[in-house]
Amino acid sequence: SMAVNYNKLWRLLTDKNMKKIEMQYKTGISGNILARMGKNEYVSMQTVEKICRELNCTIDEMMEFTDDKV
Repeated sequence: SMAVNYNKLWRLLTDKNMKKIEMQYKTGISGNILARMGKNEYVSMQTVEKICRELNCTIDEMMEFTDDKV
């Protein structure tokens, strides 16, 4: 089965010198959603869109699907 990870997003934030909490504030996502992402859990497409719009990135630049056996 597949899993998701947001390592690309965390690197992108580092590149932009932006903290996770700052991204949360700017995108209007909840702390709960941010916590889910921290655990590499699925979030809604709406959340993904908000982040992509705010950071001016594509889905491919913020997340990737991985084999969960890794």
